[in-house]
Amino acid sequence: MPGNRLAACSQAACQYNRSMPAKRDPLAKVDNLPARTAKYAPVAAALTAVYGQLDWSRNQDGMDELVSCILSQNTNDSNRDRAFARLKAQYVDWTAVRFADLEELIEVIRPAGLGKQKAPRIQEALAVIYAHAGDYNIDFLEAMSLADAKAWLVSLRGIGPKTAAIVLCFAYGRPAFPVDTHVFRVGKRIGFLPAKISADNAHPVMEAIAPPADYYQFHIHLIQHGRDTCHARKPACDRCPLTAHCDYFAALD
Repeated sequence: MPGNRLAACSQAACQYNRSMPAKRDPLAKVDNLPARTAKYAPVAAALTAVYGQLDWSRNQDGMDELVSCILSQNTNDSNRDRAFARLKAQYVDWTAVRFADLEELIEVIRPAGLGKQKAPRIQEALAVIYAHAGDYNIDFLEAMSLADAKAWLVSLRGIGPKTAAIVLCFAYGRPAFPVDTHVFRVGKRIGFLPAKISADNAHPVMEAIAPPADYYQFHIHLIQHGRDTCHARKPACDRCPLTAHCDYFAALD
């Protein structure tokens, strides 16, 4: 990475709070928020009855979670996992990944697709993290406020609200609600989310609807429901336990 590029990235990450423009509150444009919030309790209860109670557990550290998330962009979990396993097998540590030959790294993570985008983003993120922390470790996020931790993560190139929320929720057990494609689809069909809301703006809405202590479980339950029942093309409404609370189903009558 050229020195001027690294300097610019490091400065952006270290001074994110001064460089990020103020944003309007997405909740201000959400109609009928109390009615949307009222859906949470019965929907959560129904999903828990189907999928069971979940307790947060840390399966990966913050660095593994972050890099895994970068690999997961625009691909499925199987391809992501294959690419991540290849990366860990090829390189002994994050220093080796950061300074790897770029073309080699692109080939190593090829199963995840978009290697020409993802490989430089991984190396750039590693450079910024090291410049900030003096180590390849993002545990410093635990000492930040939630808002500052999110802002720091999204200051990295290629990292958006979803990845930031996944890292904070899954690696650190912090109250951030990730909205992936399944949560976004199911959330709109049930009526948690307005039909025209963007995926990025959906994150604070879901955080307003669900209690923070339930973010981890509810996020996973919505994903499971999206995969098992509320499919993108042909939702299986005939066997869905949420029809009494679903705007999409109500509109079918």
